[in-house]
Amino acid sequence: MATITLQGNEIHTNGDLPVIGSKAPAFQLVDKDLNNVSLDEFVGMKKLINIVPSLDTPVCATSTKKFGDFAAERNDVVILTVAADLPFAMSRFCTNEKVENVVTLSMMRNKNFANDYGVLIQDGPLEGITARAVVVLDADNDVIYTQLVGEIADEPDYDAALKALG
Repeated sequence: MATITLQGNEIHTNGDLPVIGSKAPAFQLVDKDLNNVSLDEFVGMKKLINIVPSLDTPVCATSTKKFGDFAAERNDVVILTVAADLPFAMSRFCTNEKVENVVTLSMMRNKNFANDYGVLIQDGPLEGITARAVVVLDADNDVIYTQLVGEIADEPDYDAALKALG
């Protein structure tokens, strides 16, 4: 269990992020077309998993846009934004904000991803959705960088996450 804050108030996640050097936990999430998507579908590419509570918040929107801008310059990297939002809302966000280089994935069918990645919030007003975190994987799905953002209202360390991608 990790301790984070929401506007200074302590809350807790169900566990810890995957350990650097370990294999990333497999997952099945839902894409904008309501298809089930697994980690295996991105084999051979470096992956930055931008885990956010909801794209309907300013910080989540900003991180998705910033990571998407980076991906526009790289063909060996995929940015996966994972949130509790419905795929329709995520797709509308990307259209309205002109975000083209991000794959949005929803936890609408289950919370296994949040459980397996240790980011499921256990208490407080955001109980049941994810903490803000970044997990970077190499092309073989080995974890090469993680950050659990200590205060949900703060942005992740973009420079460190992008540096991990090489």
